[in-house]
Amino acid sequence: MEQAENNETGTMGNVARDAQGQLRQGLLDEIGRLKRFSNRGLWALSLFLLLSTVAWRDFWFLPRPQEVVATLGAAPKPLMISLVLVLYTFSAIILSLSRMMSGVRHPSSFCHVGYLAGFYLFYYFAEGLQDNYWAVFGAGFTILCLESYRIWTFCNDQIGKRSEQLAFLERNGRMPPEENEESLY
Repeated sequence: MEQAENNETGTMGNVARDAQGQLRQGLLDEIGRLKRFSNRGLWALSLFLLLSTVAWRDFWFLPRPQEVVATLGAAPKPLMISLVLVLYTFSAIILSLSRMMSGVRHPSSFCHVGYLAGFYLFYYFAEGLQDNYWAVFGAGFTILCLESYRIWTFCNDQIGKRSEQLAFLERNGRMPPEENEESLY
């Protein structure tokens, strides 16, 4: 009879250790994902710099603007493209700052690279890339640096929270009481 009670107690202890080990591993996995995710902004910035280098060399692999205009029709005027670029730049900065203030996880950096590629291409086909290259480059660099900083600070904040949870789990054998924290995803 004592043997049965000891087996039952031992089994309960093993289940508790397994659950604690799973929670610990889950927290460690989440910290690893956040560390990898924190580099997302730098990858987007690197891709933008590569795109800017190709634009600086006047998109040597694309057909000449005259050929494309003959096929598709006239491109928008550089002034119109510049107005949209200014609108886009301010909108992206405000959106990024609002996401930073609210602590929202939003992986939008690569979208910005696509939009900026569109501006480079519009200027290229409007034959205004030489005059407006630095405007697109400056806007893109500003937006992507801000996005990179936003993602990095979000991840560091979340890594700090997960590290605190891990330390609590190590000390007490259970997760800390839940706060009114919204889902991260």
